[in-house]
Amino acid sequence: MTLFTKPDCRLCDQLKSKFDLKGMKVDIEVLDTGDAGALAHLAWHGLVEVARKTLPILVLDDSSTVEDFTDIESLLMSRADQCGLKYNDSTGAAILCETGTCAIN
Repeated sequence: MTLFTKPDCRLCDQLKSKFDLKGMKVDIEVLDTGDAGALAHLAWHGLVEVARKTLPILVLDDSSTVEDFTDIESLLMSRADQCGLKYNDSTGAAILCETGTCAIN
């Protein structure tokens, strides 16, 4: 699994603080100007236009994608349970990004 994120993304930060992504074997690709590899990986999956509208994006092992925050969170909770890992449930439910920073420009 790969989680595409970016700096200063409230929803991305919430997922990263809630889950032990490394322990769950979820790769994190940070989309910023300093990482051409992450941007190329995003383009390889055909997700550039999606990322211009919303982040985070989760790419599953079968290369299918999940773009809805609530669905991503649910899948990661299931993955954590399968891995026997706890997750921080005190971060609260963030469904929307009011600031518009949860997308690439």
